[in-house]
Amino acid sequence: MTYLQHLEELRRRIIVSAVALVAAFAVCWFFAWDFLDILKRPAGNITLHYMKPMEPFLVRFKLALFGAVLLALPVILFEMLGFVSPALKTKERRYTISVLFMIVGFFAIGVVFGYYYIMPPGIRWLLGVAGTQMSPILSASEYVTFTGWFMVGLGVSFETPIVIWMLVALGVLTPEQLVKQWRMALIVILLVAAIITPDWSPVTMVLVAVPMTILYVLSILLARFTVRRRRARETALEEAAA
Repeated sequence: MTYLQHLEELRRRIIVSAVALVAAFAVCWFFAWDFLDILKRPAGNITLHYMKPMEPFLVRFKLALFGAVLLALPVILFEMLGFVSPALKTKERRYTISVLFMIVGFFAIGVVFGYYYIMPPGIRWLLGVAGTQMSPILSASEYVTFTGWFMVGLGVSFETPIVIWMLVALGVLTPEQLVKQWRMALIVILLVAAIITPDWSPVTMVLVAVPMTILYVLSILLARFTVRRRRARETALEEAAA
């Protein structure tokens, strides 16, 4: 494939991704207030307020945009994998669909975990700090931004096994390195947990850090399985050549 053909292929896949995103945005715009009701539940169905005339439109836009990204994510990832697949070997191409489902699946698990187990105690703790000294008047725009980015961040953090597996498959990392650097990995996990948790309290940080640590251990097991299969395949090829 020539350079111009690569550019044409990239343009086509960008267009498909953009069309999927726009279509998803249109659907999510229609259901935006239903999404807002869902986002309010972890905080106990609180009453949200708007301070500026443009804020209701911006809130609906943010809700539709977050929803569109989540809804169109499988299509966008499929187009990305489709673009890089010609550079992969035949055996590697067979795993692209499996990788796609794993990426979407781990992201969804992260979002659901954050929604049910992190946001409720986190938001209650934040609102409880005021005690009886203040009454909350929560901006709808800020609340949507806060909850939306938190769930996206947690969903991305749950992609750890996939990222590490890819690095091992490419030969950038080895299982031995992952085991040796576990202390550094734990520090990074705690740092990420502190950044993405909504309230920075030790309880919610632990609730985020524990599954991320489990995912890191899962990454090591997956890396060992990948390396073992690769070495077995190389040994079989060497024996066949001999």
